[in-house]
Amino acid sequence: MRVIEELLANNRSLASDVEASHLDVKPSLRLAVVTCMDSRLDVFQALGLRDGEAHILRNAGGVITDDVIRSLAISQRRLGTERVMLIHHTDCGMLQVSDDSFRAELQEATGVAPSFAIESFNDLDADVRQSVLRVRRSPFLLHTDRVRGFIYDVDSHLLREVDVPDE
Repeated sequence: MRVIEELLANNRSLASDVEASHLDVKPSLRLAVVTCMDSRLDVFQALGLRDGEAHILRNAGGVITDDVIRSLAISQRRLGTERVMLIHHTDCGMLQVSDDSFRAELQEATGVAPSFAIESFNDLDADVRQSVLRVRRSPFLLHTDRVRGFIYDVDSHLLREVDVPDE
């Protein structure tokens, strides 16, 4: 609990140092970014984003799951985003996970098979392509033609675009 208490103190310090303001719920850049939950990737710093400019959706691996499609549908249909940027990264933990073995581990530990897909991968470029195509093919999204995929190098901090041919 000590870590959370320290974070709360950090928050109180921040709140006392900045002037209160209200940003629009709609991202000003009309952008949604889907990326990994990895703590080495500071999306705002890596892209030069400021508060209120983009929706940031994160999960293990930055993969396009049903829940990410749900969030993107809300982002586009209710909150005005029109572009999607997908970012995977080097040295991702999902490169070291096997769907079958992790599923078995969870079932052995709990007695219940997980209902969710693990979505591990062993090829970053291929998974970025698959993720872009999942967004492009979703009937729930309005703007499926404005999707680009990238790989972030956790050492150099550079983004590399992954070529995904138009369908």
